[in-house]
Amino acid sequence: MSKITVISLGGSIIAPEGVDTALLRAYMSTFEEYLQQDDQRRIILVCGGGGPARQYQQAYRQIAAAPSEEDQDWIGIAATRLNAELVKRLFQAYSPVEVVTDPTAVSVFPGRVLVAAGWKPGFSTDYDAVVLAEKFQADTLINLSNIARVYSEDPRSNPQAQPYDSISWDDFQALVGTSWRPGSNLPFDPIATEYAARIGLRVIFASGRDIDNLKKILSGQDFEGTRIGPD
Repeated sequence: MSKITVISLGGSIIAPEGVDTALLRAYMSTFEEYLQQDDQRRIILVCGGGGPARQYQQAYRQIAAAPSEEDQDWIGIAATRLNAELVKRLFQAYSPVEVVTDPTAVSVFPGRVLVAAGWKPGFSTDYDAVVLAEKFQADTLINLSNIARVYSEDPRSNPQAQPYDSISWDDFQALVGTSWRPGSNLPFDPIATEYAARIGLRVIFASGRDIDNLKKILSGQDFEGTRIGPD
């Protein structure tokens, strides 16, 4: 794994309903330990919207006479920026620059941690994470969410859904589709999927609540999750 680690940190992990303060403390400890083991290591954390995004988007749909997808995206983006501001302040000692809201506008960063949020309508923060992985030449993107693996179907609606240890980008694209809708409940943004496949990025999907498993990923050990892309 390269010295720069890009992590798409799902909003469902940061703030599933309210802010999960215990889990954020565990992340702080884990990432600080990881950085202290090698002074060349740096982390890019891209924060999703989570509960606040869903709640405010739903309120908008219930109230607005003609709710638009673009407006829903902007509401979701605002939620990602709120979550990112919290995460950035928690890593203040390592993160001297402001939250990134346009991944195409940054090429270097001082410090050890860069925190990013949503950019613009049309895709999720997964896409922003892929842009940053390509820009900083990271060979792997770690996607941490409320699922431990990618499944053939949603396991909540189909208990017979099969988990994948690995899956090709073509098969994964068929699974998630090709179009983005705000609030979509997918393991990875379809627009980000197409981009990641095109640049040959490796993505690891794992539970964002299993800190021990995350430590295994960061240290290159065997872990529970799903790999997509090059071995």
